[in-house]
Amino acid sequence: MTHVVVKAGLAALVALTSFGATLTGAAAAGPEYGVHVQYYDRDRGPPPRDWRNGPPPRDWRGPPPRRDRCDSWLAEDKASHMGLRRARVVDVSRRVVVVEGYDRRGRDRIVFANERGCPVVRR
Repeated sequence: MTHVVVKAGLAALVALTSFGATLTGAAAAGPEYGVHVQYYDRDRGPPPRDWRNGPPPRDWRGPPPRRDRCDSWLAEDKASHMGLRRARVVDVSRRVVVVEGYDRRGRDRIVFANERGCPVVRR
């Protein structure tokens, strides 16, 4: 019977000492008070942002699209305006964009340069 009482007393002692250790660790930081003044001058604009408290906001849209290339939708649109029905892009390489479709005589293809504005290379 004394062994049970001794073990229960030791368990209670360990529990109380660990409880005190957690309280001292949690109370390590005290409350902080301060006065922060934010100004806004209409002539100079808002104050610059300070990102010391965290990273700047991320732009989730990614980089802007490159405008020095021929987009496939633009090549298809130009081909359909040139009289090609059911125009679709079949090949895109570093230099050319090939669009195939149908005109009055049957199947046809138009080759555009892979540059800004999609200039026509060959019909």
